[in-house]
Amino acid sequence: MLPCMTTDPILPRSRYLVIALISILLVWPAMLWADRNSIRESATPRPVVARGDLPADEKATIELFERSRDAVVYISTSERIMDFWSRNIHSIPRGTGSGFIWDEKGHVVTNYHVITGASEARVRLSDGKEYKALLVGASPMHDLAVLKIGGGPKGHPIPLGSSHDLKVGQKTYAIGNPFGLDWSLTTGIVSALDRSLTEESGSVIEHLIQTDAAVNPGNSGGPLLDSAGRLIGVNTAIYSPSGASAGVGFAVPVDTVNRVVPQLIAHGKYVRPTLGIEIDQNINEFITARLGIKGVVVLKVRPESPAAKAGLKGITINRDRTYSPGDIITAVQGKPVDSIAKLLARLDDFQVGQSVQITVRRHEVEREVTVALSAEM
Repeated sequence: MLPCMTTDPILPRSRYLVIALISILLVWPAMLWADRNSIRESATPRPVVARGDLPADEKATIELFERSRDAVVYISTSERIMDFWSRNIHSIPRGTGSGFIWDEKGHVVTNYHVITGASEARVRLSDGKEYKALLVGASPMHDLAVLKIGGGPKGHPIPLGSSHDLKVGQKTYAIGNPFGLDWSLTTGIVSALDRSLTEESGSVIEHLIQTDAAVNPGNSGGPLLDSAGRLIGVNTAIYSPSGASAGVGFAVPVDTVNRVVPQLIAHGKYVRPTLGIEIDQNINEFITARLGIKGVVVLKVRPESPAAKAGLKGITINRDRTYSPGDIITAVQGKPVDSIAKLLARLDDFQVGQSVQITVRRHEVEREVTVALSAEM
């Protein structure tokens, strides 16, 4: 006897439920919009609420930007390359950056890294006019360069301030061309002073101003201003894992700029003040670590140099091929020196011909000597 065959009542009920849900989903939008004409009403633009006067700090920021923007320029660079087959020379875009008008002779200050590797540069002013620029001079150690545009005076030079008297917490204003977005303004404060930054080339830039004003690629070479609209620095770099602003930007202080730029205009290069000594990074680290002190070891004193006239002494090589340390520089003008980069930065605060007080240590005895700085050969 065959078992009794029955049908499962659950299957048809599920099928009906699915059909019902689909019907509702199809019909519901039509139901919602079927009577939309019945809800039409007349409408007019809403009235604008009076803003009232802007706060004094906003007015000051607006005025600062409008007063300063004409001194800021947009810089685009290109590189000339030769086609291997045709031998034709082409110019290809290389990068963009910012700069500012230094004087009424058409000199423009920017970062060295903005123009390095480029064959040509063009400068666009705030009025839209564009000019071909010539390289006047550059100082890689300060990340500064000077360009010149011809045809008479262009724009208004930016007012100069000072950086030696800056305080952490002062307001800062950065104007530049981040990501090619020309004449952008960002604001912040001085976050820290006397920062050091190691570049990809390995060189160290000292005395930098740290600011949290947004500084992005393209801002390089643009001015960092104080609340009076005076130049206090040249935006040079950011610290950011992502490559975009993370609130840590750096600027070359204006005191350095005002010392370096005139030399670049006059001589095409920066002449570093020197003591007339020879130093070496590896030897310096080895000896100072062995002696347990911080300073710069004088490896050799050049004859007739300022250091020689001041009585400084280098390392002595003994007959048994051992050595005896001579002088170790520990401070300049009372400011500690713990590395070669710091020594060079301390000396760079002075001009060739000026005298500085050097603290030196010899055989555990410290003394002060005065040295007249000479030009680096």
